[in-house]
Amino acid sequence: TGGPAIITDLTKVFEGADTTLLAATALVVAVLLLITYRSPWLWLVPLVVVGVAEQVTTKLVALIAPQFGIVVGPEAAGITSVLVFGAATDYALLLIARYRERLRQEDSRFHGMQIALRRTSEAILASAATVTLALLTLLLAQQESLRGIGFSSAVGVVVAAVFGLFVLPAAMVVFGRGLFWPFVPRVGDQPREGRFWGRIGELVQRRPNIVGVGATLVLVVMALGSIGVSVGLSQNEQFRVKPEAVLGSETLASAFPAGSSAPAVVLTNPASVDAVVTAAKTVPGVVSATPGQSAGEVAQVDVILSAEPGSEESYTELRALRETVAGVPGADAVVGGDTATRLDGRDAALRDAKVVIPIVLVIVFTVLVLLLRSFLAPVLLVATVLGTFFAALGVSWWICQHVLGYPALDNSVLLLSFLFLVALGVDYNIFLATRAREEALTSTTRDGMLVALKATGGVITSAGILLAAVFAVLGVLPLIALAQVGLIVCVGVL
Repeated sequence: TGGPAIITDLTKVFEGADTTLLAATALVVAVLLLITYRSPWLWLVPLVVVGVAEQVTTKLVALIAPQFGIVVGPEAAGITSVLVFGAATDYALLLIARYRERLRQEDSRFHGMQIALRRTSEAILASAATVTLALLTLLLAQQESLRGIGFSSAVGVVVAAVFGLFVLPAAMVVFGRGLFWPFVPRVGDQPREGRFWGRIGELVQRRPNIVGVGATLVLVVMALGSIGVSVGLSQNEQFRVKPEAVLGSETLASAFPAGSSAPAVVLTNPASVDAVVTAAKTVPGVVSATPGQSAGEVAQVDVILSAEPGSEESYTELRALRETVAGVPGADAVVGGDTATRLDGRDAALRDAKVVIPIVLVIVFTVLVLLLRSFLAPVLLVATVLGTFFAALGVSWWICQHVLGYPALDNSVLLLSFLFLVALGVDYNIFLATRAREEALTSTTRDGMLVALKATGGVITSAGILLAAVFAVLGVLPLIALAQVGLIVCVGVL
């Protein structure tokens, strides 16, 4: 056990995980597309296009990231694959639905696709721009892992949009109308989809205030579950299945102080070693402080804490240790080690959240203003996404505690969940609002919204279920942090 052993086991977690994650994601997408289209071959076209887009993203990131000095870890690669499958399939669902709609009005499938592409490209571009810019804000993060996730995922969304706007339309047109068999759209056919959402729209039209207030109250009740959410997993709590390093750490803690597996390391000058040792022993929670190696002008003092490495108690003890040794005159003492690294990582995560979250909201709001040529509508759309996030956090935290038995959320989970849920969640608002604005230009705002809900309700539902399922696939990985991100985004999208 110990720090290097933990890192080794973290590395082992991702051995073969990429293949497992990719296979599970592709299977989920294939099944849901088959259910959505009820055609023996239509689902193959978007699935193949999306699969190629994911592979292109992988190769492109590997080629570009080193040029910018960005390290893309295995967790970034996994999240990027899931995101590409989710985003690209969402774009495909939107385009294919509009294409099928036009085929009922156009003799030429080429002209039908031309109109469908023109009508959906604005929503797809706005969606891709929102998600890409939001992901790029992670480049402002101090944590290298978040920078890698932001960069690789942003590249993935750009590739997904390019394949959705260029490759998929060409592939759909090549195979003709027969691709939709047995439900081949003919000129003059009445649409089969949209009836359920048409009835929902009529209900909303009759009782808009009741529906709006009722939905808001539901979100508020769900959000109450986030009160008292705990953030910060200890070193031994980050795995779903305990590896050797964790078992060794627990065995060590049963016979010796829990901090023995990851001692704090105090670096000072050789002349101040005795004074630093004496000062360290006065800190509550310090079990022992012993002089270590010395070389040139640097000397080491090994300090064992009583608390489990990475726990809140260990952070309290470490902060007190830092404050105490820093006060030793002339020692110039600094405290490092595995626990110190995790503490600094958590502090960096809190700093990153404070910097990134406001910028993401500004980006989303700005894109919506430019897209809708409005100030009020973007406020309402962003408010619904924020309400969704807090509701999802509340429900997910309850599931983590009472169903999955997780003691806390990992440090990076809140920021990543917020980023994905706000950036991706606003996609569905964009799909609905752009269609409503298009229809309202030739009728009233209310009628335009009803037509938009009827036309896009099924697409949004299918896309949402698919994206939720894709993110839930992150649960196949043995790391609790990724499982928690997948859970919150899954619940939030639904």
